[in-house]
Amino acid sequence: MVVKQMTDETSTMVDTSTLYIVPTPIGNLGDITQRALSILEHVGIIAAEDTRHTGRLLLHFGITTRLVSLHDHNEQYKANILIEKLISGQTIALVSDAGTPLISDPGYHLVSRCHQAGVKVVPLPGACAVITALSASGLPSDRFSFEGFLPTKSKGRRNKFTEIAQNPRTMIFYESPNRLLDALDDMLAVLGGERVVVLARELTKIFETIRGGPLSEIIDWIDEDTNRIRGEMVLLVAGHRAKKNDLPLEATNAVVLLVKELPLKKAAAIAAKLFCVKKNVLYRWGLNNLHQ
Repeated sequence: MVVKQMTDETSTMVDTSTLYIVPTPIGNLGDITQRALSILEHVGIIAAEDTRHTGRLLLHFGITTRLVSLHDHNEQYKANILIEKLISGQTIALVSDAGTPLISDPGYHLVSRCHQAGVKVVPLPGACAVITALSASGLPSDRFSFEGFLPTKSKGRRNKFTEIAQNPRTMIFYESPNRLLDALDDMLAVLGGERVVVLARELTKIFETIRGGPLSEIIDWIDEDTNRIRGEMVLLVAGHRAKKNDLPLEATNAVVLLVKELPLKKAAAIAAKLFCVKKNVLYRWGLNNLHQ
């Protein structure tokens, strides 16, 4: 059964027993697509991270579709209920507070359960802070890795930065304004002040700011005016550029893993044998880069 018949390539067909993944604007309401609006208007239910937030979006566009909550604390329970509705023939749209659902937002359990139950899942393209920031960062975009939110504790952050220190890809993180300066200080301690980073703030909004440069310069720039870290943040880190005497990434990654169970000297010796590097060089790398 088709709720709305497709008449041309720009029309929207809404099928029964289908979950639609619908991106919403990350700031500027003009960024929502016509297809997204049509889906939100014609599905039976919208599952929203915050019904109050999404309710304001729907009110702006004159959409009256029923809202139900689906967030981190109720998703596994609510997923069962929504799956039953989908199997019975209802159509549901999944939205988050901003951007594309599931990108550091709820929805994974629901989508996974849909596939297990044989329920059709239809993704819509649209706003995503990760891709928006990357496209304007000036950093290489042919290979990148989205790492989500950084750990909340300094030790966890430093371990994460050590883990990615020799990764050649552009690395992308979300970070809270309240923790950003501490995160940059930890990054400075591990990656050094010359590593190029880009801070993308309040994307698509009035105070949108995209600032890049060596890490030490970015920290100084923020210290001049702490208002520069207010709002939603995306932090991009340039990938490692290999030098002639650099240790292979596989060897240092092995040390990071082995040192969780072994003394550093033993971990370095094992990794050195596995990857044919000098154990003393690997041991010194561990002393300088691992914070145990």
